[in-house]
Amino acid sequence: VQLQASGGGLVQPGDSLTLSCAASGRFDMGWFRRSPGNEREFVAAVRWSGGNTAYADSVKGRFTISRDNAKNTVYLRMNSLKPEDTAAYYCAAVPRVILSRMRDASAYYYWGQGTHVTVSS
Repeated sequence: VQLQASGGGLVQPGDSLTLSCAASGRFDMGWFRRSPGNEREFVAAVRWSGGNTAYADSVKGRFTISRDNAKNTVYLRMNSLKPEDTAAYYCAAVPRVILSRMRDASAYYYWGQGTHVTVSS
């Protein structure tokens, strides 16, 4: 399974950015991030149906995860970006994740390469 993440870049505080992750197959998907000197942390996740989503408290209300299964693509719309959102963002996939483990990186089988987001003035 290959995951291809894209959409990162350099933006200013308050700007928006949308990340994309293409994954062939039927998967529940998650986004995680890692900034220098920090542990990998959960950002958002969505089930294949799109009916269940989960967000980290730090991004709730600013980020939106969505998916277009016809295009095998998951999106992470990031609004009101802050310098603390600066990180490498990774998409991850698993055939099926139970709701209680959507935030758990160890629940995901497949990982894409990171796409870097830098928020700086």
